[in-house]
Amino acid sequence: MTQDGTDLLSQVFGFDTFRPGQAEIVRAVASGQDVLAIMPTGGGKSLCFQLPALMRDGVTVVISPLIALMRDQVRGLKELGVEAGALTSGNTEEETNAVWQGLHAGSLKLLYIAPERLASSGTERMLRDAGVGLIAVDEAHCVSQWGHDFRPDYLRIGALRRALDVPLAAFTATADAETRAEIIVRLFGEADPQVFLRGFDRPNLSLAFEVKNQPRRQILDFAAARKGQSGIVYCGTRAKTETIAAALREEGHSACHYHGGMEADDRRHVEGRFAQEDGLIVVATVAFGMGVDKPDIRWVAHADLPKSIEAYYQEIGRAGRDGAPADTLTLYGADDIRFRRQQIDEGLAPPERRSADHGRLNALLGLAEALGCRRQVLLGYFGEAAEPCGNCDLCDAPPEVFDASTAVQKALSAMLRTGESFGAGHLIDILTGRATDKVRQRGHDSLPTFGVGTEFDAKGWQAVFRQMSAHDLMRPDPDRHGALRMTEAARPILRGEAGISFRKDTMAATRHRPEARALVAEEDAPLLAALKAKRRALAEEARVPAYVIFTDRTLIEMAETRPQTLDALARVSGVGAKKLDRYGAAFLEIITGDAPDAVHPARRKLAGRAAGDLFDRLLAVQQDLSRGEDGTGKYLSCTHSTLKQIAERRPSCKDSLERITGMGAQKVDRFGDAFLDVLRDAG
Repeated sequence: MTQDGTDLLSQVFGFDTFRPGQAEIVRAVASGQDVLAIMPTGGGKSLCFQLPALMRDGVTVVISPLIALMRDQVRGLKELGVEAGALTSGNTEEETNAVWQGLHAGSLKLLYIAPERLASSGTERMLRDAGVGLIAVDEAHCVSQWGHDFRPDYLRIGALRRALDVPLAAFTATADAETRAEIIVRLFGEADPQVFLRGFDRPNLSLAFEVKNQPRRQILDFAAARKGQSGIVYCGTRAKTETIAAALREEGHSACHYHGGMEADDRRHVEGRFAQEDGLIVVATVAFGMGVDKPDIRWVAHADLPKSIEAYYQEIGRAGRDGAPADTLTLYGADDIRFRRQQIDEGLAPPERRSADHGRLNALLGLAEALGCRRQVLLGYFGEAAEPCGNCDLCDAPPEVFDASTAVQKALSAMLRTGESFGAGHLIDILTGRATDKVRQRGHDSLPTFGVGTEFDAKGWQAVFRQMSAHDLMRPDPDRHGALRMTEAARPILRGEAGISFRKDTMAATRHRPEARALVAEEDAPLLAALKAKRRALAEEARVPAYVIFTDRTLIEMAETRPQTLDALARVSGVGAKKLDRYGAAFLEIITGDAPDAVHPARRKLAGRAAGDLFDRLLAVQQDLSRGEDGTGKYLSCTHSTLKQIAERRPSCKDSLERITGMGAQKVDRFGDAFLDVLRDAG
């Protein structure tokens, strides 16, 4: 057998030569080095651990996230005469028995398991007894919490590697610098793996984006031009998968839907059809995809903006794995961007993670709003330089651009002059000279930037702000409920040291589309998202439905009115005394950004009532007279419960004051007249 495995490559797998980059990875894995390989989808990752498994002694255990993918690979290996098996929940009794027999006989070369099996206490012992000599990890980005397919059980792999003391080879089709760094820490610990970063370019894929304008029709037209070809349509919601699949069938296509809410048998049926049928279109959520190994998918369309640039790359990568030409189309609109921002803001991740996720979304918007070759932008995100590809919509028809430097300076000035404390909606009101109540109340109608942006209407300024995000000139601040803050990249433009161009075509492309009705105004949406995130955390802790904490209607009113005190919060519809007592401080901290001062329980029970204000005034009077009018007397005070009684029952004379509260004569003499004056002033 040759040291580089070329004889096995030919004899077992039937290939005369390695694909670019495979030989070096196979050599490193076979020699027992720790390896992290980032290779493009369809670049032949599987061979890079399957071939070394045949070159090494012992069993190679392959940790893979999807049962369907494991079964496909085991089936393919058996067809090649390789002893391989999988231990999955989908096994028949005969399949499981065959795996155990192969392990005991020492004939099994590759054993596939799901990461969830690592949670079992007996798995490590079983693998040790089986004589595992190598661990291979497929879809390694699942170990990263930066990644879009995070699987908690992948975090156990590092401990397994240390326990078995064997080399580990990890593979993924996409990982940016942050994700790569986390993969290394999580899987390899102190070890220093050899990293192979193979080109991300898939030159056979054509890339195109379009602003949504009758999006269902856009998808149907795209499919019609490719009738009879296998394709995938990715949608943001389960409901949309069903409606688009039905629309495709009405136009004569063979189409079905797929999402995580379907029964397992129904999902398997769709997976089976897609693997076997020519020309089938699957309309799916992202639940369909990872592990799809059909080589002749001719097109992938996104009916909604993906979650991130990494997710986009993974999903379009399912097309054209056979190397033949394949087409992609991604639709996007203002509602998509708002939805993705909301997903980030409602997440429970720490602020720095949410800020990074907003940056990732900006990178995807940068691809959508690109001025030149899309492939250059996409590969640039992954750290690769490229020439214009000639295989994307912008190479075919370069967009018309305009000098946006002055508009960006105006937007940044409005942002900075208002303390980077507001969202795009409020800033656009300032720029267009719209004196709303919110603008007037904050004195923003007297700012130098008020009314300086009349060259665009509100829609035009929304497009300016969108393209500013696409160039990462600003990001929502996760600590301030989505208020926009300037990035370092914007400073040279603000100072006039650099200029910037924007696209004209996407400025007005959505002008005639009716907007989806939002729950709150755009500037209040980030706060509503933060309130929902807090509600979800409290609901999960209490193991109750979210609405039991507060209804959406209550959170909407909180976001719109932004109460600054417990009294103001108590006046929000749906905030009763018990909920105020239990949750008030937590939600007030979200709204104000600071933990509220501690409030005595007696005072808290009066929150939102007129008696609360009386209580505060009585407390202030008492503090002034605690040592008498001249400040030299004996210290006296009433309990908070006493002050609460006075505020609620409002006695009209000293006798009733003493009778109602039980105050002694000494306290009545000290405080009585002053307390009664407060009550009379209150009417």
